[in-house]
Amino acid sequence: MRRQKQRHVHKESFSVLLIPNTGGKSRQFHVTRFSFRLCVCLLIFVLLAVAGGAAWTGYQFSRQENVRREMAQQEEKIVALEAEKKALEQEKETLLAQMETLEQEKVTVKEEKSTADAGEETEEESAPEKDTSIPRRYPYTGISTVLSNYSAEQQYLSLNTSSDGNVVATGDGMVVTVDSDDTYAHIIEVEHNNGYKTRYMCREEAQTQMQVGAQVQAGDILLTVLTDDTQLDYQVLFEEEAIDPLTVFEAKG
Repeated sequence: MRRQKQRHVHKESFSVLLIPNTGGKSRQFHVTRFSFRLCVCLLIFVLLAVAGGAAWTGYQFSRQENVRREMAQQEEKIVALEAEKKALEQEKETLLAQMETLEQEKVTVKEEKSTADAGEETEEESAPEKDTSIPRRYPYTGISTVLSNYSAEQQYLSLNTSSDGNVVATGDGMVVTVDSDDTYAHIIEVEHNNGYKTRYMCREEAQTQMQVGAQVQAGDILLTVLTDDTQLDYQVLFEEEAIDPLTVFEAKG
């Protein structure tokens, strides 16, 4: 049999020589390749750990700065909101004061109005009632045209009327005449109090609504006008003397 040659395995190692500066005894360490690699790995791990810690520390610091910045912004907003709240409260107090002033003015105006109304009621109560027997009303209810006014030669007011209105009593009284003649197709006289008498003289045909002895009030219909261009002559007498109707008219109506 052939004798196999034995192989010698040489382990690779590193030597570390430590020489002190003081001249003391130097030391030499032998480090195997495995141990050296292990030390290098540990060193890399430590460096990575240190780098990671530094990065983590920087991240935490940056995060804290962001948090502090956000807190500062929130505090500024809170201060601004507090100022706005204070301003709104002051405005509210001002509005409440104005409302109170307006309420007082409203009460004052209401009291003044009540006093004025009471004064008007007292004046109305104390004022004498209007005498409705005085012929103050206009003798026609529709639209009319004045043909001629009262004068010394013509002692009556002459009106041109149409079928859209009626001849009415100008004051309270009693019908004393319902007649006609060659000039007028209808003549109605109403006797009022206080010495007044009114005469309604219609030249054209109309419909008589009253009889002698009838009691009438201002506005009651005496004649219904049947045709257009009907002439109405209206006369007012005071103590049997003709007077201008315009002197006693209160209003046209």
